[in-house]
Amino acid sequence: QKSKLLRKSVYKIDEKMKDKFPPKTTTNELSDELDYCQKVVDTVEKEESLREYPKVKEKLNYLKEIIADHHEHFQLSNDPDARIGHKTADSSFFGYKTHFAMNGERIITAAVITTGEKSDGKQLQTLIEKSRDTGMKIDTVIGDTAYSEKDNIQYANHKELQLISKLNPNITQGTRKKEDEFEFNKDACMYVCKAGHMAIQRARTGKKGMNNNQKNTYMFDIEKCKVCPMKDGCYKEGAKSKTYSVTIKSTEHKEHEAFQ
Repeated sequence: QKSKLLRKSVYKIDEKMKDKFPPKTTTNELSDELDYCQKVVDTVEKEESLREYPKVKEKLNYLKEIIADHHEHFQLSNDPDARIGHKTADSSFFGYKTHFAMNGERIITAAVITTGEKSDGKQLQTLIEKSRDTGMKIDTVIGDTAYSEKDNIQYANHKELQLISKLNPNITQGTRKKEDEFEFNKDACMYVCKAGHMAIQRARTGKKGMNNNQKNTYMFDIEKCKVCPMKDGCYKEGAKSKTYSVTIKSTEHKEHEAFQ
């Protein structure tokens, strides 16, 4: 589209330029389209009298900018191991995460590299063990809400460690089904499925103060579920919605709540 707009602006000034542009692509390959667009840019830039016209210059710069952006993203998307991660509910990145452990003097004692969709909290035990392998003596571990999962609290108690990590009811209270398939992203406050898709909406269901516990229900984009390569056992064909619920139990983690 951008190359077409550039050619049109050139033709309005000099129709003879039609014979100088390269032949259009006949495939649907992004790489072929990028090569064609670059040839269009090169052709226009050779014409000094044309490239200085304001309308041509503007569209030329737009095309150059979009070529640069696509080359960058094209290189990233060729990485078969990278995955989509989220730092907020509205923003995402394509790549990897680095998880660090540091001592009181801010010296890095351990590092773990994961794909972008992995939960931070799942790396705590590995970071502790790696730090201990270097000779570190550990009695207290400090982390944000991502590290207050039930497994981490049990691990800390077993290893006689003091875990200082603020409880988050979304990830620490109550029981969850398919815990290994849906992981909580503490930055976006949303769950992410095993395919890396983040929930698009959250709602609290059930009445407060009743015998039955309330739940946080997370809703996923059904259009993504329909074509997901991991939908077997997760999405039922013909279903009009896909949700994942977390039961909130106020009685859980009393000892950690008291310590907190």
